[in-house]
This record gives sequence, structure tokens and C-alpha cells, in this order.
Amino acid sequence: MNSLTRTENQAVARTVLELDVYNHPGVMSHVVGLFSRRAYNVEGILVMPVGNGATSRIWLLVNEDARLDQMVKQVEKLEDVLAVRRHGAEHEVFVRLEEFFL
Repeated sequence: MNSLTRTENQAVARTVLELDVYNHPGVMSHVVGLFSRRAYNVEGILVMPVGNGATSRIWLLVNEDARLDQMVKQVEKLEDVLAVRRHGAEHEVFVRLEEFFL
């Protein structure tokens, strides 16, 4: 977590983006590079291969702001992205992962 206190951190509106992508070198770089070039902070990243490893699933914890809809549209245009789904910040993947760091 960054310099925000736990209470402040909970007050910030967050969203989890779940991306299905082709699994090959450079995919993560393309995805996070898109956010980086637009100065959009990613608070958390988790990636795991799916099935036989031909695809992976990326979960991104991001702050909810006016630019997010445009960011999702840009991510959907990336060649290696198969699908994008939005979830609330309470999505189980980051809630359970946070338990390891407390």
C-alpha cells in the first residue's frame, strides 16, 4: 500500500479490472505500459495462467475516477487482451490476498 492510512485507503473508490489475455512474454508490459503512459496508478496486480497456460488472467486494482471508462476502452483494444470485466473493490481476489500482508 502507499502512504495513505488504512482508513483513507478504504475511502478511495476502487475497482478491480479482470483481464483475460494471451500468455506470452511482453503482455504484462503492454498492459501496465498503457496505464503508465497515461499516469494512471495501478494499486495492485495479480497474474495467473489459466488452463493449459495459453492464456492468463490479470487482476488490476485501480482507483475509480473519470478516466477509468476510457482506460478500459483502451485496454480492450490491445491485441493480446481477450476480455475485460469490471468488479467492485471488494472482489475476493484482492481481499484474500491482502490477508497475507497484514
